[in-house]
Amino acid sequence: MARSGPRRSAAAVRQTISAPRLDSPELYLNPHLSLLAFQRRVLEKAQDPETPLLERVKFVSILGSNIDEFFMVRVAGLWQQIETRTTEISMDGRSPSEQLELIRHEVTSIVGEIYRLWREELMPELRAAGIYILSFDELNPQQKTAMDDYFRRVVYPVLTPLAVDQGRPFPHISNLSLNVAAVVSNGDSQERFARVKVPDSLPQLLPLPSEAGELAFVWLERAIIANLRMLFPEMEILKADMFHVTRDAELAIQELETDDLLESVQEAVLLRRFRDAVRLQVNAGMPQRMLELLTSNLELDQNDVYKMDGPLDLSRVRALLSIERPVLKDRPFIPLTPKGFLTASAPEIFSAIQESDILIHQPYESFQPVIDFLRAAAEDPDVLAIKMTLYRVGRKSPIVEALQHASQDGKQVAVLVELKARFDEESNIEWAQKLERDGVHVVYGLPGVKVHAKVAMVVRREGDAIRRYLHLGTGNYNPTTARIYTDLGLFTCNEEIGEDVSDLFNFLTGYSAKKAYRKLLVAPYSIRSGLERLVRAEIERHKEEGGGHIIFKMNALEDAGMVRLLYEASQAGVRIDLIVRGVCSLRPGLPGISETIQVRSILGRFLEHSRIYYFRNGGDELVYVGSADLMPRNLNRRIEILFPIESERLIRRIRDRILQKYLEDQVGARIMNGDGTYVPAARSNGRRLNSQAWFLKHEA
Repeated sequence: MARSGPRRSAAAVRQTISAPRLDSPELYLNPHLSLLAFQRRVLEKAQDPETPLLERVKFVSILGSNIDEFFMVRVAGLWQQIETRTTEISMDGRSPSEQLELIRHEVTSIVGEIYRLWREELMPELRAAGIYILSFDELNPQQKTAMDDYFRRVVYPVLTPLAVDQGRPFPHISNLSLNVAAVVSNGDSQERFARVKVPDSLPQLLPLPSEAGELAFVWLERAIIANLRMLFPEMEILKADMFHVTRDAELAIQELETDDLLESVQEAVLLRRFRDAVRLQVNAGMPQRMLELLTSNLELDQNDVYKMDGPLDLSRVRALLSIERPVLKDRPFIPLTPKGFLTASAPEIFSAIQESDILIHQPYESFQPVIDFLRAAAEDPDVLAIKMTLYRVGRKSPIVEALQHASQDGKQVAVLVELKARFDEESNIEWAQKLERDGVHVVYGLPGVKVHAKVAMVVRREGDAIRRYLHLGTGNYNPTTARIYTDLGLFTCNEEIGEDVSDLFNFLTGYSAKKAYRKLLVAPYSIRSGLERLVRAEIERHKEEGGGHIIFKMNALEDAGMVRLLYEASQAGVRIDLIVRGVCSLRPGLPGISETIQVRSILGRFLEHSRIYYFRNGGDELVYVGSADLMPRNLNRRIEILFPIESERLIRRIRDRILQKYLEDQVGARIMNGDGTYVPAARSNGRRLNSQAWFLKHEA
């Protein structure tokens, strides 16, 4: 498990932290190492024999992608500090260099385990299920003929071999590209180096002829290496090996130097592929001379090299997930459609929201009501305007289509499309431009901050009055991720919340200095102060009456100020349950510091994504839900909202049917120790409650 230092006994921890200051570095876990601890929990899902085989393969793919992003963002950020000499000491008291050393050790361990799992467990199990990923030596004559034929017809025309010599400098190696490094000779004593990029526009696993009931594949790069002589005719192929490059992918947008945010983001996206390399992955047997050539030209050293015993870029195994073998996958389910959305017509939908607030728990309940809500608004002649924020939309979006239809029908439509959504910039630029062409008022985000709030507002004429209908959520307006992320969404026509949302959109689209809202907590202005106020109120109530209880569910707890505040609440005796999917910099269970705090992480079939902030408040319970995690970026540098749940019925549902089931989970839950390691939740009386399975049974 990842940890911020050598594991210490409980007695040693007590001795070290006898009455320390609450800002003492020893009370905090390193966020980068905590994120790697999360990757270990993903690895556990891939290792779990109770998980269907292709779902285990899915977790291998997810882990590969997660490690890529970790290097592109977190490792790159540490290198930027070193290179710009703006060294920051982490909250646990470590320099960037010290953190990089620990990261390398932990990543090497995780990667070694995932490749061992792939070679020794998953590949044999795939073969036992009749799914073969073959090496070149395992191909029979028919399969070799099929592979070579596909190479000549499809692959060869796409490839561009790039030589390296005096007239042709070492080529640029783009981010996350998979490459063949070839050493060739024309018969003399001189060795010549060339690079061939493996095209990501083609299938990475090539299907081959196989026996009935079986499936056979070969990696695309194997086909390329087997046919290198076609790329280098009349040359001798001395050596061919694979390498994979990861670059710094953090966007640097010089907003103050331009009046056009769209132009700035487009330029930054273009330049991303040219940023510094931060990692080189190679096959374990790559010759030292070839390795030195690569590291020299990529300006890396041996500490940035990761040697793999297996196919590079294991995220590509996601191609296997398209195989139609239901027995090897999770059982499919049909999300429940909430009452009030059983018909998609405007009068019924708006009447249902008028009758009472409606809470949607995705993916157990369908995302379709959100689409129907916007489609109904687009078609309803009484709807005057639609306003919403878009962060990650996806490639084919019924949400965008509804907005286009509404604008074409003469309604006022205003959309803030956040261009700076990491790795979705190009997609969001395309959608923003399409919406603009259809007459939608588009705002391309705001300088200096990201707009991460998830909110849609429909303004409807009802007799002589105007009513605002709202959807507020924790997740993106993306039907694809809505099937695999757990999120909450609220439909309401609460007048005060509607006024707040109007004020928020006036700030997003126009000029407004408003920072105080009636019901909403809005970052960067009032989420931090609002949560501080609520925690301190819980502390005071507990001192007077006892029974203080806080439950926070979030993706990450990385803000030092919020950690200190929770330590204060624990020292006052408040019971605190934290459900934190990923990074957690708080150390639970420390004597005199955090004895009343328990931290658990839930991993399962779906990605936990909802954020819920619960306060017992002396029995008059308060629940806020929204888009914000407790990270400096969310609290200080993003437009986020937390919205109150005011219906007693919905508060009880969140407390008893959602949060309580997470706290009772004994299958997907891992409990954090004070040193940052995680252990399975204890199982009592033979119970094996799986919260996500429970939701599928009782919520879907």
